[in-house]
Amino acid sequence: MINKIFSLLGGTSEQTSESRHDRIQMAVAVLLLEMAHADKFFEPLEKKLVHDQLRQRFSLSPAAADDLMEAAEKARHESFDLHQFTRLINDHFSRDEKLDVMETLWRIVYADGELDKYEDAMARQLAGLLRLSPRDVIDRKVKVLDEIDPDRNK
Repeated sequence: MINKIFSLLGGTSEQTSESRHDRIQMAVAVLLLEMAHADKFFEPLEKKLVHDQLRQRFSLSPAAADDLMEAAEKARHESFDLHQFTRLINDHFSRDEKLDVMETLWRIVYADGELDKYEDAMARQLAGLLRLSPRDVIDRKVKVLDEIDPDRNK
């Protein structure tokens, strides 16, 4: 109880696991939305994909996912860069969890069926910020492409 009071008053007490979890959810949501907006078009399919991925990843209700997306959009607009979000993910996610986020980012990229140059640049930037190897990132990209079009190499 004391920790909650201190955190509400801006004190230096440790964050509760609940507030840390909320920050992690926010960080992931911001990255997904940043990718969805990378090509300057936020399509309804991308919005649904982000919403569904947040619900699934964090076991959220539809209303909670809506609230998270709304708060993440605001945080996205108010931030100067993505470092604060990727730093939080790097501090709390395993390599495999970060690769899962990267895979979701590729799903958003290919939601409209094509890779825009701005989406490609954003994917490379986020891969670097998440400290992922180019090989691992390409493996996740190929996995998504193979799921979308299993016959693409035939």
